Amino acid sequence: MIKHNLVSDLRRLFIDFFVKNGHQFFPSSPLIIKDDPSLLFTNAGMVQFKQIFTSVDGRSINTAVSSQKCLRVGGKHNDLENVGHTNRHHTFFEMLGNFSFGSYFKEHAIELAWNFVIKELALDRKRLYITVYHDDQDAFNLWKKISSFSDDKIIKIKTNDNFWSMGNVGPCGPCSEIFYDYGESVKGGLPGTPEEDGARFTEIWNLVFMEYNRTKEGELSVLPRKCIDTGMGLERIAAVMQGVHDNYDINLFKALIAMSKKESGNSSCEIAHRVIADHVRSAAFLIAEGLTPGNEGRDYILRRIIRRAARYVYMLKYTDSLMYKIFPVLIDETSNAYMADYYPELLKAKDMIISILKTEEENFKDTLVRALPLLEKELTYLSAGDVLSGDVIFRLYDTYGFPVDITLDIIKERGIRFDEKGFYDNMEQQKTRSRLSHLIKSTEQLNGKIWEDIRQNYNNTRFVGYDNFQVQSKILSMVMNNDRNVTVANVGDKVSILMDVTPFYAEAGGQQADTGLLSVVRRDGKDLFGSSNIADVTNTKNIFDGLYIHECIIKSGSLIIGDIVSAEINSHRRKDLCANHSATHLLHYILRMEIDNNIMQKGSLVGNDKLRFDFSYNMALTEKQIKLIENRMCDLIRQNHPVETNICNLQDAMDNGAIALFTEKYDNHEVRVVNIGNSKELCCGTHVKYTGEIGCFKIISESSIACGIRRIEAVTGQYAIDYFRQQEKVLYQVAESVKSPVEDVLVQIDKINRENQELKQKLWAAYFDIIDMQGVNIEKIGNINFLHGTLSGVPIDVVRKFIMKRLVKDMIMLFSNVVNHNRIYVVGVGNSLHSKVKAADFVKIINCVVKSKGGGNAQLAQISTEYIAEVNVIQHIKDELVSIFNA
Repeated sequence: MIKHNLVSDLRRLFIDFFVKNGHQFFPSSPLIIKDDPSLLFTNAGMVQFKQIFTSVDGRSINTAVSSQKCLRVGGKHNDLENVGHTNRHHTFFEMLGNFSFGSYFKEHAIELAWNFVIKELALDRKRLYITVYHDDQDAFNLWKKISSFSDDKIIKIKTNDNFWSMGNVGPCGPCSEIFYDYGESVKGGLPGTPEEDGARFTEIWNLVFMEYNRTKEGELSVLPRKCIDTGMGLERIAAVMQGVHDNYDINLFKALIAMSKKESGNSSCEIAHRVIADHVRSAAFLIAEGLTPGNEGRDYILRRIIRRAARYVYMLKYTDSLMYKIFPVLIDETSNAYMADYYPELLKAKDMIISILKTEEENFKDTLVRALPLLEKELTYLSAGDVLSGDVIFRLYDTYGFPVDITLDIIKERGIRFDEKGFYDNMEQQKTRSRLSHLIKSTEQLNGKIWEDIRQNYNNTRFVGYDNFQVQSKILSMVMNNDRNVTVANVGDKVSILMDVTPFYAEAGGQQADTGLLSVVRRDGKDLFGSSNIADVTNTKNIFDGLYIHECIIKSGSLIIGDIVSAEINSHRRKDLCANHSATHLLHYILRMEIDNNIMQKGSLVGNDKLRFDFSYNMALTEKQIKLIENRMCDLIRQNHPVETNICNLQDAMDNGAIALFTEKYDNHEVRVVNIGNSKELCCGTHVKYTGEIGCFKIISESSIACGIRRIEAVTGQYAIDYFRQQEKVLYQVAESVKSPVEDVLVQIDKINRENQELKQKLWAAYFDIIDMQGVNIEKIGNINFLHGTLSGVPIDVVRKFIMKRLVKDMIMLFSNVVNHNRIYVVGVGNSLHSKVKAADFVKIINCVVKSKGGGNAQLAQISTEYIAEVNVIQHIKDELVSIFNA
């Protein structure tokens, strides 16, 4: 029987109970699913066992128990809008579950569930009710036998709520649910009654009896291997055990909400604190798995969660960032919300979590300040039941960057309706403008409307560039200076050309486009040998998902519509692009294998001269890690692995472990998979045939480009060799400069640095003597010593160092000097005086006399003014000090 009712105690009790009953324990799988493109996030306990249920995974696992972290913020299961407004909805929650894969079925599943709630949790059987699917007489009889319940305590439900399926086709079966009765003081009716949506009767456990297979025709057949899938919400059962009917009243959420109220200084608006508490937890777990806020896919979900919470922080009239101050409760061992024991990733990623929460909330606050007053003004004219114009919603989104979902949140709270048609009409018009603008920019002189017209007349270009560097092709259309009626292009003309077939790779997947030549080989049915009709291909774009546009400059002769040309890519450049693209795949693989398996690609650029790879990680790579990556890269290059590509079904690719980027769009039926050793990625780019062709690999920089995102730049092949030679050249130049053999350069530089430091110390000492000789005025104001003086010929950094060296706790020092036609004041304030005056306060004090600017901290400040004459600054300061210290 349970002795404590903390969430962590309940989690441990559940797992231990089923382990003692022969189940294998499985830790929670990640929220981010790497092998199931149908789900953005794990949303149920059975997700990590999906391949076992469907027999795709051949592991010999008979039973399992887990506490699975889940997120429901999109698609069929989206609880985001309900969070804070109901007692039971969360974006992030934990699902306790036990599973059987052909080991036991209904009877034992019911026995285990009953024993746990009655013997381990010691729930009052009088408060329990059971539901079964109306056709599942077997489950009805088993519950009656095991629980000794009367018929009225076992309710038959006809709706699909009590029949579960993995999809329209595949494994399915009836469900049975255990409900807890909170008593007459809470409104609500039994399951199956009109009042069932009340809070009185709460479902605490769902048992799925997976015994059928559904065909495309909807027919059910008995599965040869029957399975059990159960789910119990940890937060819900914690509420039952803690005697509350509101999940937000359990000790975990109470700790988070208490911190929200404490830090914000606002105990009102309970809904706001609930939303903030829930969203902090969700965001923290997503960031811990490598997500960073962005504008697409999973990254946007994270951004949406943080921004939604930020809006509620704004409602509390709290002007600072709040979420990052609440998060530490989750990793504080003394807190009732402590979760880092079971989820150590929270502790590992704490710095990144705090940084991202703080930065994202700060950045969005500016948008809230600008946009919310405008929305509020529009809403003053509306009442419940009215419609907010789609034009207004779009203007807030398009002009101020105010998220539509937050606008919908706000108007929903007030009973105001959404002008869906008006908004989406505006969106469609904006997309059309954007698409045409993009076409113009991406194809230089192109007019988007022209190419839309051309597209109607021609099929997609046939790309053959994976296997061919040169092909013969026919010129179908040319556009020049926004004119689609061009029939001939002459020397010097810049023209965009459409052909029926091309070897030119168009920029995609981060890889730059091919360049090369077009040479006319046949015109008007006549072969042209040694043709001088040549065009340079400077860029290639794929527009409308299949129309390849070649941007060209006519080098000699002319090109005419209907010409047959030899289209030849720059093979040397292509080989460099291939080497860098394959190296990018290997780099991604090594980062995940050697640094952190949660690393996710955030972007890339594959050029011919270098590669760039952006990835999620919360700290700078160490020199040791960089060397490890370079060594592993060189190992894989030397091993000369074959690079294989194959076309397959998207689901098959994911099942085989291929990595897909959620920022890319993939065909639901066929995708291209690039396999390099153990690296598997969906990719449309060009690659080497063997890793040995990459030659060598060198990281030239590693840096931060955004909160939680790092960037590696690297070179391969000849460019890497050139880089090594340049570094070697610099080394020899340094050796020559310091008059040392190369092997002794570091020793010589260290010697020079020591000598330089000694000379610097002597120089500082000389300057200090100059300050002393120029005279320092010492005045007693109350109990403090005020030292001040006017200097000349002394650098400001020396003045700062002098003050810090001589400053004592009950002293204020102020020196001024003229530098570049400005008078500079440097102020130092002793530690014991900070409670009454800080050095930074002198910015305002001096500004009262002369217009000035500056800054500093409690101990040291620097102020600059164009007024070189000291006027009455010193006297004004003395008057202020007399006032401050009551002297």
